[in-house]
Amino acid sequence: MRPNRTSNLTQIGFFLIPQFSMLSMSAAVEPLRIANRLSQRILYEWSFYSQDGLPVRASNDIEVATTRDMADTEGLDALIVVAGIEVKDHDDPTLSKWLRGLSRQSITLGSTSTGSLLLARAKLLNQSPCTIHWENIDSFKEEFPLLNITGELYEMDTDFMTCSGGLSGLDMMLQLITQQHGLPLAKDVAEQCIHPSIRDAHTHQRMATQTRLSIHHPALIKAIELMQSCTEDPISQTQVASQSGLSLRQMERLFKHHFGLRPAQYYLDLRLNKARLLLQQTSLSTFAIATACGFNSTSYLAKCYRTKFLITPRQERTRDSLSAAVLQS
Repeated sequence: MRPNRTSNLTQIGFFLIPQFSMLSMSAAVEPLRIANRLSQRILYEWSFYSQDGLPVRASNDIEVATTRDMADTEGLDALIVVAGIEVKDHDDPTLSKWLRGLSRQSITLGSTSTGSLLLARAKLLNQSPCTIHWENIDSFKEEFPLLNITGELYEMDTDFMTCSGGLSGLDMMLQLITQQHGLPLAKDVAEQCIHPSIRDAHTHQRMATQTRLSIHHPALIKAIELMQSCTEDPISQTQVASQSGLSLRQMERLFKHHFGLRPAQYYLDLRLNKARLLLQQTSLSTFAIATACGFNSTSYLAKCYRTKFLITPRQERTRDSLSAAVLQS
């Protein structure tokens, strides 16, 4: 972020998208409040914006009132788009134009969680690395294959600051405080948040595979990670076993013991779960989704999808649209 040239005060706006994540918003705002209190100076001011100037309802059903109109950006140093799980169909040309205008005024733009998607749709992330919540990385990459999507905890440069959501906004703001006011203050803020270590940008968003799945067999972990990395172009069970240092029989026994599934079924489930996220988060065609998930036809995807989820891909997308309509009503 560019330093405020007239004072030590930094003004940050938060643009709230309906169904935004309250956790990611609070994680980004609270460090600023605490920095002011500990320094006994007003280092940061913040304001809230919305598309129509009305209060915005978060995904937890709490409404947050706006404090500034979109026409009022005087003194603004940064604007962070705060979004959540219902951002797929939020493609507003007016918002995109407004964000591009702020960028031309040298106002740093940022996002939490899926807000990165709206910055990308405004054609603002073409030259900067960016990140997004791990659950949305695959769909983000499918929609914007030319962007530098890193999957880091957060990304920051002079023009953009994006974070993956959840508590990562806290770490991003602690990094901002470090840059502007020094590491000692950032550490004090972290302690007030009961955040014993300031995570750097390269910290993994997700738990390690062995922790998340409660498994400790190195070869099994390797096999799972191979499957996860090869969903678009699936590799054979023989290749998975060989590259993991296992025989086919050993691999069969390990998957059966830990998951009650054969390796082939586990692999298929990974690809179907990816397809489900793409159906829910993007407007990609079923053919494009089938290709992205390693299925050689839409009919084969539909057959496997119905077996696992008891509905077809078309019904999944219709159900998702109906759910979004209910939330907005």
